[in-house]
Amino acid sequence: MTDLDSFLASFDGEPGYLDWASFGPLSSTVRTEAHADAELLGAGRRSGIELVADHAREARELVAELLDADAAQVVAQPSTTYGLMHALYGLAGGLILSRAEFPALTIAATRAADALGSIQLQWIEPPDGRVTPEAVREALTDDTRAVAVSLVDFRTGYRVDLSALREVIGDRLLIVDAVQGFGVVDADWAAADVVCGNGYKWLRAGRGTGFARFGERALERIAPVLSGFAGVDGDLPLDVVPQPAASAQAFTVTAPDHLAVARLATALTDIRDVGVGAIEREIAARAADVMFYADRYDIPVLTPREPHQRAGIVALAPAPQDAAPLAASLANHGLTVTVRSGLVRVSPHVGTGADTLRLFGDALAAFSSTRVW
Repeated sequence: MTDLDSFLASFDGEPGYLDWASFGPLSSTVRTEAHADAELLGAGRRSGIELVADHAREARELVAELLDADAAQVVAQPSTTYGLMHALYGLAGGLILSRAEFPALTIAATRAADALGSIQLQWIEPPDGRVTPEAVREALTDDTRAVAVSLVDFRTGYRVDLSALREVIGDRLLIVDAVQGFGVVDADWAAADVVCGNGYKWLRAGRGTGFARFGERALERIAPVLSGFAGVDGDLPLDVVPQPAASAQAFTVTAPDHLAVARLATALTDIRDVGVGAIEREIAARAADVMFYADRYDIPVLTPREPHQRAGIVALAPAPQDAAPLAASLANHGLTVTVRSGLVRVSPHVGTGADTLRLFGDALAAFSSTRVW
């Protein structure tokens, strides 16, 4: 197993980056692999082309390993949204989801309902956007067939309890947008029927590195509406239109970007080798450091304090008049964060070092010194 020091060495960016929930700068190992694969494809040799293409199999197997699932249930996708669209367009019946979810879920669900008329949206509006088991239980009806939720809320950093949700919904489908947690938190993935993610944030693999896992219930109940010619068994179908594959391959439109899945495979190998548990502990510690400085300078924290209820996102909720000055102080100190709807979202990673945290503390101190009480 790769030790944590080797993993830390793959974070070689400049100090000040605290926006991993938005985009993850590519790791040194991913960049090296990308360059090597580009050279292989540039040579035009069949052996090199096939070697790069084989990364698709490798990536599927690594995703399956981290989800403790069968590789036949995993399929590459261009993004999280593509995987969610495959799941939502193939549903029938009532679907529970929060209006506060990231638009990848809300818009895809609405478009599917409007276009096909096969699903009925059962919107919920839980306090602070936290999709708790209690909120879902209250919304369940006899018509409910599925629940769609983000593992980690993109605004508040709240992490849902997949095990508890499974207990509440019974054998209904549980569809999970895992982009803010896969590979960096040890969740109960077996509780989910569909898991969709992307490697361009916490995995540091760049865009185009999406994936989806469709469990047995999902394969039985979700129709592969957006299935293309690559979603069939066997060779290229000529002069016939075969049925979709019985595996997750059915939820495929065309062949994946092999350079993208190569980057994903490299990133997942690093994560598997160091261990998700070790990564989760380090990220939890860095998030706690961010909370420490926020508390020190009396900046409210919206994110849950309990480690099992959060991942890497820490949402700061300054008073309305303080949001702009706080954002300006962070920017002036060379820090990259996300500011949206009055919240300042800070998202450290394993490689967030003491130098970045010092900059963060200095920025908060400078903001506090000019604060009007």
